[in-house]
Amino acid sequence: MSKIAVVTGASRGIGRQTAALLAKQGYFVAVNYNKSEAEAASLVREIKAFGGHAFSVRADVTDMNEVNIMTDKVHSVFGSVDLLVNNAGVALPQSLFSDCTEEERDRVFGVNVYGAMNCAKAVLPDMIHKKSGCIINVSSVWGITGGSCEVVYSASKAAVIGFTKALAKELAPSDIRVNCVAPGVIDTDMNAHLSREDMNVLSEEIPLGRTGTPEEVAELICFLASDNAKYITGQTVSADGGMIM
Repeated sequence: MSKIAVVTGASRGIGRQTAALLAKQGYFVAVNYNKSEAEAASLVREIKAFGGHAFSVRADVTDMNEVNIMTDKVHSVFGSVDLLVNNAGVALPQSLFSDCTEEERDRVFGVNVYGAMNCAKAVLPDMIHKKSGCIINVSSVWGITGGSCEVVYSASKAAVIGFTKALAKELAPSDIRVNCVAPGVIDTDMNAHLSREDMNVLSEEIPLGRTGTPEEVAELICFLASDNAKYITGQTVSADGGMIM
């Protein structure tokens, strides 16, 4: 029987590549989006074109009611969720912490932290009942090291790591694994505001000498979701080219 996955923020970047790769591995995939309806629909068409199974479902992960409606829809279309990938995330333009507004701070924590918590809370009753399941949260290297002019984003991603560790301990008796991926500098829309010169400077600080791709992060997520990682829980694994060795 095929497993069922929900990937949040799956319309582009890491989420998109993760959803596509999971579908290729036989998962039935719910492609979550908030505003990017066209991009989510195009991904579903791509998945169906190679024989995979997917459908798109809109939900603002900061809204628990919308998350519950999304989970109910996934349950009615595919069944109970086996894998949750909390990928939805937002960042702010680089700026001093003193210039960050309360609205910006609340938005970043709302999506990055509370969004992950909302989605986990929605899928956990079925996972606990089945005594099986997997949750993978997407953090960032800045959640490990902190980043100057990225204070609010760094704090939110550090919270995701703490959430991962604590939830993994709580759910281990139910045989539910919870892990975290901490990407480094990845070629996604989130870094599109950086100039080519900025990207080259960043690449020089990475031991492997280049930025990463969404596909490389997706491969790591899919590994952690697989039976090959069935004895791994509560961990934060970086895909950063050696940036924080």
